[in-house]
This record gives sequence, structure tokens and C-alpha cells, in this order.
Amino acid sequence: MADTGDLKVGSIIRFNGELCQITDYIHRTPGNLRAFYQAKMKNLKTGRIVENRFRAGEGVEIARVDFKELQYIYIENGNLVCMDNETFEQVYVPENLFGNAVKLLKEGMIVKVAFEGDQPLTAEPPTFVELKVTYTEPGVKGDTATNTLKHATVETGAIVNVPLFVNTDEVIKIDTRDWSYVGKVK
Repeated sequence: MADTGDLKVGSIIRFNGELCQITDYIHRTPGNLRAFYQAKMKNLKTGRIVENRFRAGEGVEIARVDFKELQYIYIENGNLVCMDNETFEQVYVPENLFGNAVKLLKEGMIVKVAFEGDQPLTAEPPTFVELKVTYTEPGVKGDTATNTLKHATVETGAIVNVPLFVNTDEVIKIDTRDWSYVGKVK
């Protein structure tokens, strides 16, 4: 058993019998009252956000979570089939754990998945991906005075905003957290 001082943003705890990941965690000491921790947590099964106040020094159960890097192979029935590169075992990870970033994944990429036992809890794609632009409107020459963006379709089918100078068949780097254009790849 750990206490509330051991928690931080990203910790996974067992709260009311459910696994929750802490998304916001603040220590408060209001006036004449005792100090407490205000926690905002995401239920990993339902996705609901829960808030709770913990007393300073209160015992909490931190879940034992193992993180593995897996290679994404293909999608099958709403699951991403991933391979553990050490054991060559195939693992089925629900597509919804990746959120909207699943549209930026292509075969062969390494993803990070958190497990409790054999059950996948959370998953995150690589922070940056390099994808080829399959279609975009041609940019107008000399129109670089403003930070104007245009839509581009990448090889996975996702549509991202890119600067006007990006053309079809170029490889670009994209941040998967906010789908922003980072730069061209040489």
C-alpha cells in the first residue's frame, strides 16, 4: 500500500474497485483546514472522469502495470494486432485505446501498451510519425507571407493540415498528440 504522497500524474490506481489513471493531481492547503490532494482520474474501463479528495497520508492501492513496446501489424475486428518483438507473441489491443491517433498508424510502427496481467489498459502511438502525402492541392507560388495551411491526405487515409509548400509524394513528420505538421523528412 502506498500513500497519497507517492501519486503523480499518470499513476494508475485501484479506486472503488476500478482501475483509474490520474490525469490531474494538486496538493492544497486551505487556510485553517488540513491539507489534502485533489485528484482527477480517468476510469480505464468506462472512460469517465472521476474527481476525489484524498487526505494527506491516506493509503491508496497503486496497480502493478507493465509497459511493453509492441510492433503494430494490422487491424482485425476493431483490434490492432501487435507483435511482441521478444516473444513473437501476437497481442490484440482494442482500437479505442489509441483514440483518434489510430488513423496515423501504419504497419510496422512501434506502439507502447500498458498491461495489468494480460489485459491491455492504455496504449499510445509513437509521438512522431513519418508519412507520405498521397494527395494535396498544389500551392500557389509566392504565397508565403502568411502562415496559411491546406489539407493533405497521407498514406494512412488521415487528413492533416500542412503548409502551402508541401506537395504530393513528399514525406512529412506529424505529431500524433495534436496532428500538427512538424516538418519535411529528407
